[in-house]
This record gives sequence, C-alpha cells and structure tokens, in this order.
Amino acid sequence: MIRVYLVAGELSGDLLGAGLMRALKALHPDIAFRGVGGPRMQAEGLDSQIPLERLAIMGLVEVVRHLPALFGFRARLREDALAWQADIMVGIDYPDFNLRLARQLRATGMKTVHYVSPSVWAWRQGRVKGIRASVDRMLTFLPFEASFYRAHQVPVTFVGHPLAEELPLEDDREAARDKLGLSETARVLAVLPGSRRQEIAFNAPTFRDAVALLRQRDPELQVVIPAANTQRRDELAALGMDQASGFTVLDGLAWMAMTAADAVLLTSGTAALEAMLCHRPMVVAYRHGQVTHWMAQRLVKTPWISLPNLIAQEEIVPELIQDAATPEALAETLWPMLEHQAERQQIGERFRALHRQLQCGASERAARAVLEVVEHG
Repeated sequence: MIRVYLVAGELSGDLLGAGLMRALKALHPDIAFRGVGGPRMQAEGLDSQIPLERLAIMGLVEVVRHLPALFGFRARLREDALAWQADIMVGIDYPDFNLRLARQLRATGMKTVHYVSPSVWAWRQGRVKGIRASVDRMLTFLPFEASFYRAHQVPVTFVGHPLAEELPLEDDREAARDKLGLSETARVLAVLPGSRRQEIAFNAPTFRDAVALLRQRDPELQVVIPAANTQRRDELAALGMDQASGFTVLDGLAWMAMTAADAVLLTSGTAALEAMLCHRPMVVAYRHGQVTHWMAQRLVKTPWISLPNLIAQEEIVPELIQDAATPEALAETLWPMLEHQAERQQIGERFRALHRQLQCGASERAARAVLEVVEHG
C-alpha cells in the first residue's frame, strides 16, 4: 500500500486535491490518504487531521495574529506524517505553510511533491533555493513555470491547468448571450475591474470613463460586469456602474459574461487566463498606489503581468499599467477589438492554441508524477 500525506490549506486546494486523489486511486487502487483537506478530499477518502478552515487564513494582519497556531499545526502535521509512515507528502498550493513542512519532512528522508507553483518566477526569485531544498518534484500549471524551474535545477513536471479542462474549446457565444438576456447583434463588452476593494477603487472609475468614450462611438454598446460579490457590487453602484446607468451587473458568472462578449476589459490575475480560455480579445489595465507601483517595478522580474502573455512568451494582450491606463487609451485599444470581427477571430484562434497547450489532463498527469516520485525518487 502507498501512503500519501496531502495538505491543502484553502478551498481551491480542496478541489485540486480531490481530483488528484481520484486520479491516484484509478492508477493505483491500493492507496491510503491522510493529512488536511476539505469536504471534497474527505469524500475521496482523506483522513483529515485538522479542519481546513483552521489553515485558511488570509491577509497579513490575520496571518501574523495566527502565527503561533500555524506553527503548532505544522509541528503537529510533521509528527503525524512521520508516525503514519507516509511514503510521500504532497503540498497543494498554500506555499508558505506547505513548503516549510515539506522541507522538514524531506530532511527525514520522506519524498515530497508540491502541486501549484508559487509566483517565484515573477518576484523574490531567491526563494527557488528554498524550494529546491524542499521538494523532490514541483508540479506546475503553466509551461513557462516549468522552464523556470528547469533553469534553476528543480525537478519539475508541467501538468496543464484544470481550468483548461473545465472550459470548452468550442465556446457558444449565442447561448451565453441568450442566458444573460443580451442582444444577439449588439457589440458587447465584459468589464472586470477587480475582486478586491482597492482594485475597484483604483480601476473602476477609469473603466467607467472608458466605457463612456466607447459609447460615444457606439451608443448601442452593451456592457456586462460580473461582480465578485455583493460588496463589490455595492461599490460599483456607488461609482455609477449599475443597471440604472446602463450596465448589466451579474452576481459572479464571469465565464459566461466573457463568453457572451466581443471583448473584455479587465485587471490582471486569473481573470486574464479565464478570458484567454474563453477565446476573447482583451485589454489588461491596472492602476494601484504609487508606492505599490514603485515597489512592483523593482521586485517584478517578468516583462509582462498577464498570464496569456507569459504563457505565449510574447505580447498578445495589450497591457496598460498605471499612468498608461487612461480612459482614452483603454477606449482606443478596445475599439478595434469590438469593431473588427476578423481581428477577434485571429486572436481567438491564437487563444485556442494556447488552450490546447494547457488542456492535458492535469489531475492524471499530477498523479503519475506523484507515483513516479514514490517509486523512483
């Protein structure tokens, strides 16, 4: 029997962990699971030692306040994994906690794997030395991440991205518009000004003013905003981005909104990857505080901030950052995407090619890599 010690620290990790467990059971039925996970992982057979929500702490102040508890949990899990005689420990995301635990367990001779790379390729690249000492294998969602680790002599397997499995290669714009009550013939712009309060404060007014300029060119332009939650919806309404001002505001449904759109205006992050997997042309724009911008310029080591450009290793997506992100520049960059179907089709085909590159059965690939480490190191 193979004993796998899994540690997920967030709900997103619970979902990934459940998929990994299903794939491991399919490849090697004589297997047992223990560690930390949520309801999905427990449903797949995980004997969870700590409630997942005890680890899922967000924000600097909250993390500092809970440091003694986190140190205690890590010590407890280390002793539990050793007492259980696990063959391998798999940390799922949650890198600050999991990589330290992995390093402690690896020092005892246990095999370790980390699933989901931290953004070490973008900033604080010196962390890779600690990662090299912590894991026998890193499993990455994105191909450029794997290239980074190979260059730094860290054993790595690119497994593909689970989102690429969820979103279809052939999207249905008409069906999405029908579900959202949008016109079949009008130009449609999806606007995603961020999921955090500060992102809304810094970016939404600029996005709103860019929409006003676009509507001078096309008064029939329909604009759909998938609000991250009710708080963000209220903040958008206070800025004049609500139904009364001609915006279709949704509760979530970001994928559907982007599928229904001709083009997308968004801040960076996972939303840019989702827009790419919906095969929609986009403009990435991001404004933040001057001090944050100054620090980012000195810390970030990549030529782009959006995942589509990083995956393609070239600029497919226009990025307008800080002072470059004016309403006039956003409108001018978006208009050709809204106006010209040929341009939309060309970008869409490029995004489909990248979609295929990421669509390679992430859970099964990850499971095979874990078993390979158990058997061969």
